[in-house]
Amino acid sequence: MDTEAQPTERDRSSCPEPVAAEGRSRFAFVSRITDWLPGGWIAPILLVCLVFLLLLNAFVVQPFQIPSGSMENGLRIGDRVLVNKLAYRFGAGPRRGDVVVFDGTGYFGNADYIKRVVGVGGDHVVCCDKEGRIRVNGRSVDESTFLHPGDSPSTVRFTVVVPDGTLFVLGDHRSDSSDSRDHLGSPGGGMIPVSDVIGRADWIIWPAAHWTRLQRPGAYARVPAADGAHG
Repeated sequence: MDTEAQPTERDRSSCPEPVAAEGRSRFAFVSRITDWLPGGWIAPILLVCLVFLLLLNAFVVQPFQIPSGSMENGLRIGDRVLVNKLAYRFGAGPRRGDVVVFDGTGYFGNADYIKRVVGVGGDHVVCCDKEGRIRVNGRSVDESTFLHPGDSPSTVRFTVVVPDGTLFVLGDHRSDSSDSRDHLGSPGGGMIPVSDVIGRADWIIWPAAHWTRLQRPGAYARVPAADGAHG
């Protein structure tokens, strides 16, 4: 007869499980950390949120406050736009009609600027045709839907060929905009390197009453590309 004592159900249940003890130990360690931090659990949650927002601002989207009236009436002083920093990161380049934010250091001034793309690399941009409109690659562009009321497309006459890898940009409020026209004789000829573009302005996000998506004007879609194909 086997006389070895067998543990009863009560004996087994009273023995602590190592895994459970380890789990409690981990939980106690985390609990001690959160008890030490100001605000307890709130502090690490806020830290994670802050890191997420910093990464979002650095690589994905960035708010930009309109500093001047050069893009009125569409963008007014104090408006905040959301800049899509991924718009041109995967092979796509700026297109005519896009509203872009760029670093003007060495070209416009030591600041970020927001303007509309009128010409891309290879384009022949001329002011003006017989009706006073800007022509791009031989096609006149009707800018009346976004130009500031009362403004002409340009009082400065010019004819330029945009070098590859650069942009010719203008403000929508032409009479109150320092843009590519004003820097034709400066280093770079008033052109903005695509590499200095921070991103495309896609949304007006503030004030709430002005919330809207910024669309590319259809007039630019009808402009032929520099090689004669439609772009």
